[in-house]
Amino acid sequence: MTPLAEILRPKSLDEYIGQQHLIGPGAVLRTLIESGNIPSMIFWGPPGIGKTTLAMIISNTLHRPFHTLSAISSGVKEVREVISAAQEEEGAILFIDEIHRFNKAQQDSLLGAVERGTITLIGATTENPSFEVISALLSRCQVYVLKEFDENDMRQLIASAVKYYASQGITVEVREDEALMRISGGDARKLLNAIELVVNKGVKGSEKGVKRSEKTNEQDDANVLSLPLTPSHSLSLPIIIDNSSVTTVIQQNLAFYDKQGEMHYDIISAFIKSMRGSDPNGAVYWLARMIAGGEDPLFIARRMLIFASEDIGNANPNALLLANATFDAVSKIGYPECRINLSQCACYLACSAKSNATYMALNNAEMAIRRTGDLPVPLHIRNAPTKLMKNLGYGDGYKYAHDFGGSNPALGGFAEQEYLPAGLEGSKFYEPGNTPRENDTRNTLRARWGQKYGY
Repeated sequence: MTPLAEILRPKSLDEYIGQQHLIGPGAVLRTLIESGNIPSMIFWGPPGIGKTTLAMIISNTLHRPFHTLSAISSGVKEVREVISAAQEEEGAILFIDEIHRFNKAQQDSLLGAVERGTITLIGATTENPSFEVISALLSRCQVYVLKEFDENDMRQLIASAVKYYASQGITVEVREDEALMRISGGDARKLLNAIELVVNKGVKGSEKGVKRSEKTNEQDDANVLSLPLTPSHSLSLPIIIDNSSVTTVIQQNLAFYDKQGEMHYDIISAFIKSMRGSDPNGAVYWLARMIAGGEDPLFIARRMLIFASEDIGNANPNALLLANATFDAVSKIGYPECRINLSQCACYLACSAKSNATYMALNNAEMAIRRTGDLPVPLHIRNAPTKLMKNLGYGDGYKYAHDFGGSNPALGGFAEQEYLPAGLEGSKFYEPGNTPRENDTRNTLRARWGQKYGY
């Protein structure tokens, strides 16, 4: 049986929902497609937002041969076979799903064909391509960021599903959509899977009520998904979709609902939140779930490396050192032994003092930049490598911090002067967290700066 998400997959740009910043009228990608001259490109964004669909639409619109590979199940051999076939074609497109899972050798095998124009590569990734795609290949591709669907996009998808079922003689009435929005989280595939489950459950329930005497080939509720949806299933009563029906059916059919592996993102979220919540038991449980599911160990290690700065920071600087060492160890060792390194690091991070002060400091500074623009650097802290710059006053009045401070340890190597541009004097972006180490930092800052920054 064809899944609802596949049935409703759009065939043209005009049918495509979302990503208007890329394919709306006059948008950059739509302009390229309409010109018929597209570069190799990488689509970066969360799952279920139409990366594969957009690649297929590009191929259909330009009437190009379309080849597709999954980085999970394909290797250099499969890549070379596609490149060989593309040499006999004109303008062939090679779409590689989850290209971030290709190793360096596999990505290297694409370079020559992309350079020569034998293929136009379209890669799809849920990971930052700057970290996951080799620089030689990345430099030959345009990167386009695809966004999660917003509520308006999701409601368009819901309306499309209702319209389709009406064409099949099945009336669907959506009374509440909060649960659909919540469990799908901006993922179109999740949304349509949920709707399909609820509708099929309703169809099955209706058939049981109307045809109780017809027991031939009747299936259990657990197998409702194999029930074909055709006009012969016209129902006298509508199938109601509300928060209760969605929640109940999803809990009963979680395996199908998450059959494409989107739970990967829910589990990594639970892992991060367990460490942030200082629960090593929760952290190691979700880590074990990821290991059992065959998760890429470097993906786990990378998330812990980010966590060490974002959620621990200067409350315990050693956390970043251990997380970095873990990433290095995992890259050298691999499964199965690296699971021990991952567990050590996860438990350490979970048990560590927590602070997001440095992360918030950067956010605050970025907000100030957006508000004030690019303010000039004060003259006294400008670089003055030439005589002309010195004559213009660059560096005048700069105090070399190491020459100041005297015998006071708190003031050693400190000279009070202005380091922020005019208009931002006295602005405090960094507020140390309430941890022993950061309280010491706050006291040191107070001794040095007095009341200037309010420490």
